[in-house]
Amino acid sequence: MVRSYRHPEAHLVSRIGWLRAAVLGANDGLVSTASLIVGVAAASAKSSEILVAGVAALVAGAMSMAAGEYVSVSSQADTEKADIARETEELKTDSEAEHAELAQIYVQRGLEPETAKIVATQLMAKNALDAHARDELGISLATTARPVQAALASAGSFTVGAAAPLIVAVLTPASVIVPSVVLVALVCLALLGVAGAKAGGASPWRAALRVTFWGALAMAVTAGIGRMVGTVV
Repeated sequence: MVRSYRHPEAHLVSRIGWLRAAVLGANDGLVSTASLIVGVAAASAKSSEILVAGVAALVAGAMSMAAGEYVSVSSQADTEKADIARETEELKTDSEAEHAELAQIYVQRGLEPETAKIVATQLMAKNALDAHARDELGISLATTARPVQAALASAGSFTVGAAAPLIVAVLTPASVIVPSVVLVALVCLALLGVAGAKAGGASPWRAALRVTFWGALAMAVTAGIGRMVGTVV
């Protein structure tokens, strides 16, 4: 007797849309806010000025990330919709040519011509548009553009990332703000790199090293510029 069973699989590609936006937002929030706080503190600013700069960086950054991500992903979504609309029209007006085109795609992937025609026929009989969107255009439900989701993920993750150095700046005496913010930011960046890598199925150590290096570089450059400006002013 033949047994049939389901083998559910949670593919990591389904996370691409929100994972990319979330990791980018949190990383940007940490690096930009920590760098700004360190730069302003290195310029010998008062604690109140440092906190104002940090809060402004959090709010402005979160709004900028949301707006930028929404516009960017909306453009992608518009392109996908235009391609789907064109493919829908082509299926209505010349389904035979579309069938031949789909079969040729399968031939190029390694199927025999006759087998490719059978596969194309069966897939188009079930859902012609879905078959062409997936195999001709490379558009699928797992990776389709979602502007609102991406914008919210970016803004929320930016806020979370920016909150860490800002809280440290609030709780730390002015004399040790710079080393405290740098230390906490680097630890958070390393943890963010590990978390993002695990969620995406990549190497956690390489990701942690990558984000920590660039974060440290950004803070070092900003601190140097802040110290120079503070000395001149």
